Amino acid sequence: MNRTLSLFVIGLIFGGGIGFTIAAGNGITFDGHDHGDPAQHGAASNHGGADHAAMHAALFDIPASDAPTVAISVTPDPMAGFNLHVMTENFAFSPLNASGRNLTGEGHAHLYVNGVKHGRLYAEWMHLDNLPKGEVEIAVSLNTNDHRPLAVGGSAITARQIIEVK
Repeated sequence: MNRTLSLFVIGLIFGGGIGFTIAAGNGITFDGHDHGDPAQHGAASNHGGADHAAMHAALFDIPASDAPTVAISVTPDPMAGFNLHVMTENFAFSPLNASGRNLTGEGHAHLYVNGVKHGRLYAEWMHLDNLPKGEVEIAVSLNTNDHRPLAVGGSAITARQIIEVK
């Protein structure tokens, strides 16, 4: 029994160390984001030294003829909080391709509460709770699989609604 446990521990140490070394040597981080693969961001060069937030904020401009639309409805939930309904046209939520390469007409949405990113949306409904009291702006932007905001003519495709939270 002691020999089996010893071999198991040795296997974990060497296996984990080798796996970590291979991942680190290939530029892969713990969040699975490969900084050595510029295709993940549609870029032609490695962005490993770039400001990550700025890179994801770069607009992905598309022609108006191909542009999706987004509208939102935020309504009080009978129990607590609010229900957010995101209605899109010419756009498909694609959670399985999130953080992958960009494919026309699909992606996910980013949710903002008073201008601060609150998370990602991979479907058309979300329950919102723990919102700040008072007048609150809810905004939803449509984004490519690689997180760039979709835009037409330099303007992000976004819907906004102001709600009163008591």
